[in-house]
Amino acid sequence: MHKYVICGPQGSGKGTQSELLCRDYDLVHISIGEMFRWNVKHHTKLAARIKRITDAGMLVPDEIVERVVRERLDQHDWNYGFVLDGFPRTRAQAEYLFENWNLDRVIYLELSDEVVFQRVMYRARMGQGSGFTKRADDNQAALMIRLREYHEKTKPLLELYSKLGMLISVDANRSISEIYADVRRQLSLPDPETASLVAP
Repeated sequence: MHKYVICGPQGSGKGTQSELLCRDYDLVHISIGEMFRWNVKHHTKLAARIKRITDAGMLVPDEIVERVVRERLDQHDWNYGFVLDGFPRTRAQAEYLFENWNLDRVIYLELSDEVVFQRVMYRARMGQGSGFTKRADDNQAALMIRLREYHEKTKPLLELYSKLGMLISVDANRSISEIYADVRRQLSLPDPETASLVAP
């Protein structure tokens, strides 16, 4: 069984790489952002609070995130493992995760702030042009807040992951296929074209 965390700044491709890993190795993609958006879409009790916080570009408080993650992980609906996308974002969240789950690796998608801005603003423009609803935090003011929070609270966790021997760093300023090949290489995963199922 493989249990991975994938992290990196907004726009680094966490969702895309998570989906590729899940497709090829029969893992389950657990996206914290998607779970929050589901709550908002379905008008749950958490929805108003989550929307107010995320629209301002702030990180959702630890107690809310841990509750959502705990409820999701407790479902145990995977056979070969999962990719946890968007969690942990703070030291307290990391401590909770390490205390309760035996993780294998943390995949860090490294991307400069300049490229983050380019990608996120491009995504916002494309969303407006295509008729799709763009994310509320795809604007410069909210993105600046998110990046500041990321550098202050999330990026320092990389040192912790490194000390634990769990961290792999991947240059995310490349094509999707190049990034994915590097991720698989550093995780020592077999070629998906020749591998059938990943052994549990």
